Amino acid sequence: MPENKRFLPLMIDLHGRTVVIFGGGSVGERKAELFSEYGNTVVISRNFSHRLSELHDQKLATLIRADAGTLSDNDIKEIIEDAFLVIPATSNRQINDRITTIARSLKILTNQVDTIGEITIPAVIHRGDLVIGISTTGSSPAFSRYVRQNIEKVITPEYEQMILLQNDIRTYLKEHIKEQKMRKTILWEVLEDPMVWKDISESYEKAYKRAYVIVQKQINKKD
Repeated sequence: MPENKRFLPLMIDLHGRTVVIFGGGSVGERKAELFSEYGNTVVISRNFSHRLSELHDQKLATLIRADAGTLSDNDIKEIIEDAFLVIPATSNRQINDRITTIARSLKILTNQVDTIGEITIPAVIHRGDLVIGISTTGSSPAFSRYVRQNIEKVITPEYEQMILLQNDIRTYLKEHIKEQKMRKTILWEVLEDPMVWKDISESYEKAYKRAYVIVQKQINKKD
């Protein structure tokens, strides 16, 4: 990675924001599939894959049929002027470089797929409200996927249920215990209890009952 690149991982709410992708090949399709879950996604290409057409039919992406190589600078500016992020993903490096230059002139962030740009897209793991991003800052996307596959074996679906349980118990504690330090201690006790984890793999209700016993025990101690 170039020495002047210092990437900071951020979680960004893309609701209401527009991501413009140039290129309808396999890379553009993969990017569109990802971003269509989070924000307004626009794809510009001469041709579109079956999957991109499906995203369009499902109103998850807007498709604009155009050859990025023949678009004028003004045409590109008009397409991207309201974009939050531009992704040049054509098979032509010169076209991608040109789109990146135009986007940067408008102070729009870019994720150029054939070079290390301003933004890199991590491999993502979702477990409900738990979101984990893995990145090698563009050095090895394959290794990012490899790490993701290994972490997924550890971060099981029970983690999603534990987040729900922690939130429910936290809400209950806020109503019954004033001391923040005490609430934190109880939440950690629930989190580290192996029986709670065992129960949550069977049912949320069973785990909640066990967590509730832990909570009441600590409240009674305090009294």
